[in-house]
This record gives sequence, C-alpha cells and structure tokens, in this order.
Amino acid sequence: MAIRTSHEEANAGTRTDEVSEAVPEDRGRWMGPSLTSEDVWQAIAKRSFAIIGYVTPSGEPRSSGVVYKTVRRRLYVAVAPDSWKARHVAAIGRVAVTVPVRRGGLLSLVAPIPPATISFHAKAIVHPAGSQEVRSLLKEIGSLIPKERQTSGAIIEIVPEGAFVTYGLGVSLMKMRDPAASRARVPVT
Repeated sequence: MAIRTSHEEANAGTRTDEVSEAVPEDRGRWMGPSLTSEDVWQAIAKRSFAIIGYVTPSGEPRSSGVVYKTVRRRLYVAVAPDSWKARHVAAIGRVAVTVPVRRGGLLSLVAPIPPATISFHAKAIVHPAGSQEVRSLLKEIGSLIPKERQTSGAIIEIVPEGAFVTYGLGVSLMKMRDPAASRARVPVT
C-alpha cells in the first residue's frame, strides 16, 4: 500500500456523505470500518470523559480531561467561571477533542489494550454562570454540576465541526493492530 504524504493525497477535506472514508488496500478494496455519523454520535453519547485541547491567548498549547454530557449533538462541560479552562477556551473559541472508547471488557484488566478513539475539532462557547443558556440546560446537564454550584458554574458548549476521525471504533480487537483497517473519517452531521 502506498503511503500518503500530503493533505491533498490523503483527501483530508470535509466529506458530506454518511459513509466513512477508509484507506484502500493494494487491490483497491476498502479496509477500514464502515461507520456512519450516527454510529459515532452513539459512541460519544455512551461516554462521559474526554480530553480537550486548546491554545492559551499567549499561544501555549494546553489539554485537560473533562467530564461531559451530550445533548442534541453537542457536548457540555461544567467549569468554574474563573477557571483557566473557562478563560482560555472563551478567548480562542476553538478546541480539539478526543473521546477514549474503552475496549476489551474483562480482558482489558489483565492485558494492555489501548482504547479506541474519536477525535474532532469544534467551536467552543463558554456560557457564563446564571446565563439563560445555563438555566435552560440545567435539567439535562444538572448531574454535571453539584447542586451548591448550579447557580455559579459556567458551561462550555462544544459543537463538533468537519469530520470525526476514529481509530479502532467498529473493528475487532485484533484488527486494531492494523492502522489501515482501524482508521475512519466520518462527517459530523
């Protein structure tokens, strides 16, 4: 199989159809998983932990583990209104997100099985404590914020854009060892 070395060769633009893009084998057969946007959204909704990456106003890269809740194809994260996450994300308004998807069941307790991953870039909006957006979402995301902080907590709304890039989602554990068979690019819809 040929190695793709540039963005153009890898066809890295946004796709508009519902079928994932896989990497062709030498004989032109597709090796990657056939995932739909709905498959990926279901996997995201079943999880609650993600890593968000962002850039500080001075240009320094940062990342942080967060607990999230999915509501209407958006992720919501509760943060302290004066936290560095709230300040830095609000200043730039963009984040990168990776959601680890644990694989292997009981086997993962005795064998080092890496998680599958779902990665994407997104627009991020910090809603201040007490705002109408936060009040209207409290029913659905209230479990993210302790009762005593529900009136003072800010919410980061994460809106995925472009495409989900997955690794190991929709393939067997054995197939995860083969990068070409484990990668997929699925449009965010």
